[in-house]
Amino acid sequence: MFTGIVTDLGTVTALEPAPGGARLHVQGRLPHDVALGDSIAVDGVCVTVATLTTVDGAAQELGRDAVVEFTADLMPATLGRTTLGQREPGDRVNLEPALAANGRFGGHVVTGHIDAVGTVVGRTAGDLADRLTIAVPAHLARYVVAQGSIAIDGVSLTVAELADIDDGCLVTVGLIPATLEATTLGHRTPPDRVNLEVDVLAKQVERLLAAGESAHA
Repeated sequence: MFTGIVTDLGTVTALEPAPGGARLHVQGRLPHDVALGDSIAVDGVCVTVATLTTVDGAAQELGRDAVVEFTADLMPATLGRTTLGQREPGDRVNLEPALAANGRFGGHVVTGHIDAVGTVVGRTAGDLADRLTIAVPAHLARYVVAQGSIAIDGVSLTVAELADIDDGCLVTVGLIPATLEATTLGHRTPPDRVNLEVDVLAKQVERLLAAGESAHA
């Protein structure tokens, strides 16, 4: 599980075709104890560390976050549902290691299972924050509420404005300077595509209510 608090901006070093999918290579700063098989969110997508090479061995020996290069295997479902298949060498990506049981819960519940890809349709600069507007597909619109949470490219954000449209909804979020500096969202402009994950709790409640109605039908 993740919380949508990005810990580092990684860099894609390669995206290679592989049998049944692709292999993504990323370099970035991760906890010193990251290991093979660990889960890492890359632009909000939960992937498994397949190979791991330490670039900054001194930091790792001192128990500090270390620069590493890792690879992750991407299945066809991941390539089809997320933006990772369009990444190129040099692209920056948001990184977040999985939340430890005793870790600080800074954002909201994020699973790393992307629901759909949205499109940036607007961006305005402000004195205190930029405003980014995303078109969300129709099948996800019912899970988005004003002042609720949404993960965009793995970043936990609050829905500042919500407008229904014929084929979904428009979600506007505020990007404070810290978010602009620490994540890739500072560089997202129309018509960029972004990974979306809606609130999993809303989907679970809907499922439970539907099951209850079926049981009493």
